[in-house]
Amino acid sequence: MNAPSQTVSPLRQRMIEDMRMRKLSPKTQTTYIRAVRRFAGYLGRSPDTASVEDLRGFQLHLVDHGTSPITLNATITGLKFFFDVTLDRADAMARMQPVRVPRTLPVVLSREEVARLIAAAANLKHQTALSVAYGTGLRASEVVALKVGDIDSQRMTLRVEQGKGSRDRYAMLSPVLLERLRVWWRVARAQGKMLPGGWLFPGMNPVDPLTARQLNRAVHDAAEAARIDKHVSMHTLRHYPVSGNMPSDVGGSPCSRCQLTHFTRHSFITSHALWCDWR
Repeated sequence: MNAPSQTVSPLRQRMIEDMRMRKLSPKTQTTYIRAVRRFAGYLGRSPDTASVEDLRGFQLHLVDHGTSPITLNATITGLKFFFDVTLDRADAMARMQPVRVPRTLPVVLSREEVARLIAAAANLKHQTALSVAYGTGLRASEVVALKVGDIDSQRMTLRVEQGKGSRDRYAMLSPVLLERLRVWWRVARAQGKMLPGGWLFPGMNPVDPLTARQLNRAVHDAAEAARIDKHVSMHTLRHYPVSGNMPSDVGGSPCSRCQLTHFTRHSFITSHALWCDWR
């Protein structure tokens, strides 16, 4: 028996088409749709009938219910698209104001903690994937999207296709990280887990890549197994103390003048690169 298909209202369909016309990413489209759906639930009627005061009241409702600044701003951005573009009612957003997001220091692991974390990962695939994330600063979604052909051992780089902002870029490889990748490649090929020219970190079926969700679960499990008493996520691996070298045993690159661009991969690292002596 087939499940009944969910009908999409003409208003939502128009918004979806507006987003497709502008080639917004699937994640952005989902976020915008969620924002409008949440507002409609608060309003109790079709969102295109909302007034300026309705939108103002919705923001107060979100604030009073403890919505985080990041979620609040994302919701406002989604509603702004809906009213500005889909409804051509830019004036409706006049009293909705984005809020300031507090800047907090990120969780930073010591070199010893990183080594313990990676060693505690469940298998060689996860160990290598975490090493890549730490050694290159790639996001979880970028790590799982890597293919074997993205490794350039001559130039010592990793090609990142359509990363954040739909941009291609290169990440640097250290000799230790390259060797780790070679070990994983040999083992995976011998076990039939990696297809020629396929995903660098395949899932259970080699045709499909490991998912970002699976990788996030792997790093949480590794942190628990390593008994690291900090909130550790894949994003945590993008931070490291720039005043010293990255652990060479997990594929880090040395902190030197020629590696300055490596440390500017992240806003935190950019602002803290002043700790190093580049003179």
